[in-house]
Amino acid sequence: QVQLVESGGGLVRAGGSLRLSCAASGNIYRINSMNWYRQAPGKGRELVAAINSGGSTNYADSVKGRFTISRDIGKTTVYLQMNSLKPEDTAAYYCNLDVGGRPYWGQGTQVTVSS
Repeated sequence: QVQLVESGGGLVRAGGSLRLSCAASGNIYRINSMNWYRQAPGKGRELVAAINSGGSTNYADSVKGRFTISRDIGKTTVYLQMNSLKPEDTAAYYCNLDVGGRPYWGQGTQVTVSS
């Protein structure tokens, strides 16, 4: 079993910054990728950023140049640094890990950006 604990969400004004963290524990023997998704009210869940086992990153066009995904040296914690936040970034953000081909999800953390 894999446990994911997220933190770092909150309320921020447009133009501000937040940093999300997701700590993984348990049977994390082979992490293929660490990802951040988000879901705004009334919308589907979308991939925001991803980092694979080799360290390559990928971003949604809407966040390129503003968000940065990274992980710790032990590769068990993934971060999402969010700068220049916009009201349209308001959503519940979810950590997702591909461990041995199986997806695991965090509980979600709310990010609200006021205009």
